[in-house]
Amino acid sequence: MLPAPLTASGRDLSCGAVMTVTTSPGDAPIVALERTTSAIASARRATLAERYAANSLTAEWVSFAELAPLTTQWRELAGRALEPNVFYEPAFALEAAKVFGRDIGAVLVWSGTSPRQLLGFFPARIETRRYGFKLPVMVGWTHPYAPLGTPLVEREAAEPVIAAWLAFLGENLDMPELLLWPFLPMDGPFAGPLNAILRRAQLRFADFNCHGLALFAPRADERSSYLERALGRRKYKELRRQGRRLGELGALLFTTKTLPAAVATGIEDFFAIEARGWKGKAGTASADRDDIRQFFKTAMVELAAERKVLVSRLYLAGRPIAAAITLRSADTAWFWKIAYDEDFRRYSPGVMLTAAVTEELADDITIARVDSCATANHPMIDHIWRERLALGDRLVELRPGARFTRARRLELVRRAAIAAAKELRARLQRIAGPKRTLGV
Repeated sequence: MLPAPLTASGRDLSCGAVMTVTTSPGDAPIVALERTTSAIASARRATLAERYAANSLTAEWVSFAELAPLTTQWRELAGRALEPNVFYEPAFALEAAKVFGRDIGAVLVWSGTSPRQLLGFFPARIETRRYGFKLPVMVGWTHPYAPLGTPLVEREAAEPVIAAWLAFLGENLDMPELLLWPFLPMDGPFAGPLNAILRRAQLRFADFNCHGLALFAPRADERSSYLERALGRRKYKELRRQGRRLGELGALLFTTKTLPAAVATGIEDFFAIEARGWKGKAGTASADRDDIRQFFKTAMVELAAERKVLVSRLYLAGRPIAAAITLRSADTAWFWKIAYDEDFRRYSPGVMLTAAVTEELADDITIARVDSCATANHPMIDHIWRERLALGDRLVELRPGARFTRARRLELVRRAAIAAAKELRARLQRIAGPKRTLGV
């Protein structure tokens, strides 16, 4: 059994009804080098603060239909982002918006320099009704193919950009007075300045659905032996034994492709494998809907042109029996999609492919961490990747009023109802028969 979900730093994950942020003063530097480093950092922050003063920035609300001419600046911002998020990059987001982006827009934060520079990208939807009431809420844009809500923020000006975003929403009376942002990291480079700004501005907020999901974030000295350490010697030997047994049926080959033409071919293999499995039987495979299939193919080929897609396949006697798609941006990657041929499920081909991808990622020192894109307590990936990424949904009061308290309570009720429905569905599935999972 794994311990309770922890972040990579070992912090417990929990949500309070209403969250406040406190800070503790750091230990004073005790060596000359630390003092020098601190002085340099302070001087750099002062220079950047002058260059990107919050009151010199401008913000605007732009519909997705108006974003295409800004693709170059948008892509450049993604390359400078405080925290990468491939799902908010133009190659992915513009295609996804055709399927999942009805009424989507974005708050753009611009520098006060000439020519102006795009410093912040915050995609969202304005919901005029929520919880069955006329209660406008701005909701950060995520969807089933984009399970991360980290906005793109200029790394050199994180605090002023985030402050300008919140100020724009709070001061613009045409905008809702409540903000709900799903799948936000609960700690890390973005969470730090966001929490500091909310504390200084005395804006109330509440966090919901805090959870930890599998993350691959090995230390430098762990990379060469990560898989064996994570699985444990017994399970590692069992996985190798399954590989030998599968190899008795034909030659096994693992490949990863990154070039656009090869990625396009790999995507078709993924579609075919997924359609033959339980998603195909349930009618939820990616290729079952023409619009999703087109979005999927176009976005992957466009990202591949930027060298941001890896399509990995496991072949048996020349036939692909498992396929996985990994996306990457800067030093971060996302283990986005995986499918396996259920005819070979007794050999755990999905686990074998995940293990092979893990070893390949471990060899790439330019990748610092990989988001599993999985659900919490996933029956397969949680046993292979032992670090945890802390995510949660945050409700923020942008302007003082009584609606925040009401919305917080309604959000709690809504999530309790969703949890009860999921539990009922799980019970019915258990009655119907055991659910197929990948395990080691």
